[in-house]
Amino acid sequence: MSTDQDRTLRALFSARDDDWEEWRSALSAAFAARGLKVDLSRSFADPAEVDAIIYAPTGPVKDFTPYVNVGLVQSLWAGVERIVGDRTLTQPLARMVDPGLRQSMVEWCLGWVLRFHLGMDNYRQDGVWRHRVVPPLASDRHVVIAGMGELGGAVAGMLASVGFRVTGWSASGRGGGGSVDGVEMLAGDALPLALSRADFLITLLPDTPGTRGLLNESTLAMLPKGAVILNPGRGPLISDDALLAALDSGHVRHAVLDVFRTEPLPPEHPFWHHPAVTVTPHIAAETKPSTASTVVAENLVRLRDGQPFLHLVDRDRGY
Repeated sequence: MSTDQDRTLRALFSARDDDWEEWRSALSAAFAARGLKVDLSRSFADPAEVDAIIYAPTGPVKDFTPYVNVGLVQSLWAGVERIVGDRTLTQPLARMVDPGLRQSMVEWCLGWVLRFHLGMDNYRQDGVWRHRVVPPLASDRHVVIAGMGELGGAVAGMLASVGFRVTGWSASGRGGGGSVDGVEMLAGDALPLALSRADFLITLLPDTPGTRGLLNESTLAMLPKGAVILNPGRGPLISDDALLAALDSGHVRHAVLDVFRTEPLPPEHPFWHHPAVTVTPHIAAETKPSTASTVVAENLVRLRDGQPFLHLVDRDRGY
């Protein structure tokens, strides 16, 4: 007598061709560890045979209409702004919350905060003994994190554990990261209060109509003079022109930017040449096949067993 556990799922891998070998190996290992039977392929003759699509926007699937029996589209990316508005996508969509990506984001944010907190660039190797240039303690600095989902919550917890005073802000005041020890949560209309505290501002909000241009001339002026901005979230969160003006005036001391409205960032863009901007090429956090495959496997188990999916996207909220 067969059971659901005996069922073989057909999973279509739709991402870049050069991702296939690494992902195939990692996914196969994760499926085997969970006792999942999966026919994993880059193509199936009949789209109606497919049970799940393992998806990245860089892959070949652009029209989801033929996949009438797909019970899950599992994104390999944390951000879903490039797919959530697709009218052909009516199947359940899950975003990727990867433990490896989360750890990468924590390390990137911690590293850059510590660089500016400790003033690591103050000690030029020029023979001058700058013994009075001493950084304060972390407890003398306030870090504000705009966006308290899984990534924001993890970053907040790490910075609080080091001793920084940390405030989290989200539209709802809750955030998918849950409550974090030592972190005060603010919501919605309290954004001016949150910004007014920020010696360091880290933006980890999703790209939605409500967050685009959130940091503009008006809101940047709410920051304390000399604030440092770190944006590893989404490029459209910040008005480029407003940020450049705030940097030119000295109101914002420095901006470390990992994401941009246009990527790759064009060589002629002022960010490349501004002395108070550090550009990193969208490397703060990337999905790691070795850890993300366990998330894919868990959701395919849930698909097989008829259980609720992890990290299901709310289409109305856009993430």
